[in-house]
Amino acid sequence: MQELRVCFVGVGSIAGRHIRNLRTVCLSRGLSLRIDAFRRPGKSGGAEGVDQTFCSMEELPDGYDAVFITNPTELHLDALKRFHDKGRNFFIEKPVVPTGQIEAAKAFQTRAETLYYVACPLRYNAVIRYVKEHIRPDEVISVRSISSSYLPDWRPGRDYRETYSARRELGGGVSIDLIHEWDYLTWLFGWPEKVLSLRGKKSDLEIDSEDYAVYIAEYADKIAELHLDYFGRQTVREIQLFTGEDTIVGDIAGNRLRFLKSGKELVFQEERDDFQRRELEHFLDMIEGRAEKEDGFLHGVRVVELTQGRLER
Repeated sequence: MQELRVCFVGVGSIAGRHIRNLRTVCLSRGLSLRIDAFRRPGKSGGAEGVDQTFCSMEELPDGYDAVFITNPTELHLDALKRFHDKGRNFFIEKPVVPTGQIEAAKAFQTRAETLYYVACPLRYNAVIRYVKEHIRPDEVISVRSISSSYLPDWRPGRDYRETYSARRELGGGVSIDLIHEWDYLTWLFGWPEKVLSLRGKKSDLEIDSEDYAVYIAEYADKIAELHLDYFGRQTVREIQLFTGEDTIVGDIAGNRLRFLKSGKELVFQEERDDFQRRELEHFLDMIEGRAEKEDGFLHGVRVVELTQGRLER
């Protein structure tokens, strides 16, 4: 492949990050890159880094190598259906669908030859990749995962009460917003046999979505605990692994791993764009046949289901 032709459906902040990183990745591969965008009629102007913007399905070309679905979560499934004949492959932002569309997503007919990749950038984070590559799942007796942060600090300059995270009708809520944790836990350890959950609101944040979600999951050989919240005033994002030989603390936010018994410590020097570029590299590898294609769509739907304390049977 000498040229990559992509279309972005939705050009918000996350699309802007992907566009910037995609240009860097393609430059390093010697790939020519053409980026179009599709916006709702009435949206004025183009987006930075975009070659051409379209507002009409009739005018939008066919045959894109990849369509990036980066519009609001509640519109993902509709966009996938509308643009299904426009692209050979799809990159779908997380979560793949809101909780109310789980059954409709399961009924969607995918094409065997098409890649449906659901964004999961933490799989490419240095801490999580070290765990994947160096710690065997059967060595882990217990795992604890936490993502705690303060919602009003998430988007500087914006009123947190007006964001989708704060509004239940837009698919907000910490269980679905922080879906990364369940994604990497299932990637590392597979699907649990049983899951129990508590979800709701306890803080004084002015939101109508849930601000905490706590889970206990049981595997045949281990137990897992997961804590998610919107009200932690100091960001904590960790995975703690209890093995027969050591207790390992992976500080995802701080890019370091500590082995509490042996005293070993590993520090990784990377920024968010580093692991998000690795994700795009892997996406292109799958398109080009250098890596095996993943069934990201159905996995993504099952993870959404798991965030609600349900396991597909």
